[in-house]
Amino acid sequence: MNMNVWSYRETSGRLEAIDLSGFKVEAADGSIGKVSKHSDEVGSSYIVVDTGPWIFGREVLLPAGTVTHVDVEGEKIHVDRTKDQIKSAPEFLSEKHIGDTDYYSRIGGYYGGFIG
Repeated sequence: MNMNVWSYRETSGRLEAIDLSGFKVEAADGSIGKVSKHSDEVGSSYIVVDTGPWIFGREVLLPAGTVTHVDVEGEKIHVDRTKDQIKSAPEFLSEKHIGDTDYYSRIGGYYGGFIG
């Protein structure tokens, strides 16, 4: 499968007019937190998830390509990665990494490696 990890899948149900902030995020094997911010910028779309107590208050950045389904009514986002895959991703620090093209390359390579 060849896909851009920074773009939402056509089948995800993502509607640009909807603010995803506060939506719950479900990994393939359980809940990981809530969206604290997101970007719909073409070619670099992502969600930032506040993991709360799951990873002790850490935030993680997930490229839009990991999103399999957006349930607007239920305010829930499903991603196709496991908790372990997300927990093992390169560390994300919002004030340091938002807009950092080197970080985006690292995170894109990390998540792109799971596309099969």
